[in-house]
Amino acid sequence: MTKIAIGVVAILAATGIAFSAEKSETKGNLRYSITVTKFENRAGWSGQWDLGHAWGAVMTDALQASGKFIVLGEKDMRSEAMAEQDLAASGRMAGGAKAPKKGQMTPAQLLVKGEITHVQSTTTGGSGGLNFKGIRIGGGKDTAEMNATVYLVDSTTGQVKGSTKVVGKAGRRKVGVGYSGSALGGLTGDLSGFKNDNVGKAAEDAVAQAVDFLVKQLEDIPWEGSVVSAKDGKIIINRGEREGVAEGQAFTVGKMEEIRDPDTGEVLDSTVEEVGVIVAKTVKEKIAICEASKGGDAIEKGMSVQPKK
Repeated sequence: MTKIAIGVVAILAATGIAFSAEKSETKGNLRYSITVTKFENRAGWSGQWDLGHAWGAVMTDALQASGKFIVLGEKDMRSEAMAEQDLAASGRMAGGAKAPKKGQMTPAQLLVKGEITHVQSTTTGGSGGLNFKGIRIGGGKDTAEMNATVYLVDSTTGQVKGSTKVVGKAGRRKVGVGYSGSALGGLTGDLSGFKNDNVGKAAEDAVAQAVDFLVKQLEDIPWEGSVVSAKDGKIIINRGEREGVAEGQAFTVGKMEEIRDPDTGEVLDSTVEEVGVIVAKTVKEKIAICEASKGGDAIEKGMSVQPKK
């Protein structure tokens, strides 16, 4: 089970939702930083949890489990982190090397947001049925369906890089979402037949489809880094294990030229004039130490780095 941020754990604990997935690590899978915003519940559905918050928590964990992204906390988690930094900087707390510091939070290159547009909910409750805060939910074999629209947004430009509509259905795949027993919070009755909440299953299916879509969009999003040091034949770039750089991976290095709209300042196009090729020799968490296989003398600090095609 992937370890997720405390905020997500709190949501899951409060709602009784659990999500599990095997994390797949792929060497050389170049990653982007990404964060999920709360999905708006336009379906008018209400139940045992806040649907928008639950969706964000499950999607954050699913993105982390995919191994394809640098997953950042949701907005509330990042706000809490900034509050801790402000408190540490105020002088009212004990300082030290491990105290939270300002100016070091990872920015999100990509944003995920969207809307839950339709929920058709019924609950598998077994022969005895369930009572939730005085409302009776009957037993029997039922299903659920959830529709959502998902947007992938470039945080630099604010432009939508891709969008899709997903339809999640309970029982379509093996799921790890559900709740039972005391985790339901106020749910009482005959639980002998109760296994998983069907809306949770439908949500998990919809999230899985959304993550598959987001991963596919990476093929069309340029990945780049920068040379942060170029001395004595050792070239250091600002991308490392966190971004999926692997030892032996080759990159082209060049000078970036941007064409901007004189009226709006928007970047209309960018080109890289190649001056050399480097190969990663030692890869650390946030940097890679490289050697030049071509044009080493021309490579300078600040130049753009892109995966060699």
